[in-house]
Amino acid sequence: MIVRIMGEGQVRLADSHLTELNKLDDELMAEVENGDGPGFRHTLTTLLDKVRELGTPLPDDSLEPSELILPSSDATLDQVRDLLTDEGLIPG
Repeated sequence: MIVRIMGEGQVRLADSHLTELNKLDDELMAEVENGDGPGFRHTLTTLLDKVRELGTPLPDDSLEPSELILPSSDATLDQVRDLLTDEGLIPG
């Protein structure tokens, strides 16, 4: 799966990591729904760090279509709220 982090670029991520990422996504979704700013910031940072850690960066000139788009690390709670679906940021 190709994941884009807004403002950073893309990484290739094995589907086997989705379960681990979905746990963080569930936490993030709950924090957004509850308006928990500090919790939201911590979990968003943790989620993006995990994607960076587990993923393999694609070259800057790569034009792969992104299957998943995540907000940048400086996204606000309201901006992330606008990106959420019923499944959060990460489907599944």
